[in-house]
Amino acid sequence: MAKADLDKKPFDVASMFDAVGERYDLTNTILSFGQDARWRRRTRERLNLRPGEKVLDLAAGTAVSTVELAKSGAWCVACDFSQGMLAAGRDRDVPKVCGDGMQLPFADNTFDAVTISYGLRNIHDHEAGLREMARVTRPGGRLTIAEFSTPVVPVFGTLYKEYLMRLLPKVARLVSSNPEAYEYLADSIRAWPGQEGLARVINDNGWENAGWQNLSFGIVALHSATKPL
Repeated sequence: MAKADLDKKPFDVASMFDAVGERYDLTNTILSFGQDARWRRRTRERLNLRPGEKVLDLAAGTAVSTVELAKSGAWCVACDFSQGMLAAGRDRDVPKVCGDGMQLPFADNTFDAVTISYGLRNIHDHEAGLREMARVTRPGGRLTIAEFSTPVVPVFGTLYKEYLMRLLPKVARLVSSNPEAYEYLADSIRAWPGQEGLARVINDNGWENAGWQNLSFGIVALHSATKPL
């Protein structure tokens, strides 16, 4: 399977990510112009983790994001539905679980915090995914979503859209093990709601007080919310 479509059938998306796992981290660093490490650090800081807390890192891929979260001293588990992505992170010493974001293999109220980075838009029913993340989070627990969003500077936004349409697929052909997958990723970013729209969706699906912080002029937004007591 080379490329999923925007219907986001789970098997198609998982197969697509299986095919990009081995060079996924390198490709992301190149395509983000080296910003990916800073975005991971800012996600950890915004989640405000404390030693001993239990944290779910959903759509964790190769677990590079989970390793960053674990720097806080929290106990962090990587969960992804692509076995190929998890296998690509086999050398990262964090717990790993293969699981579907719409049917998480965890009990109710297990985690103090949950996060998902650049994966919510790949879930077939992302609203069901939000409700499932709320189910496994304790009352009062925290959510942070790192996701590509809508640039807040108009001229920069135009340049960003041109990058997604023209340059990103060309760069992916040079460095990715499955360049067609990045055409899907560009399409899914363009189809994703903006900051305010996503905040409404979060509040409507098991969470409250959703707000956001823009990074890199809004290329990425960190949405945070809490589970009602």
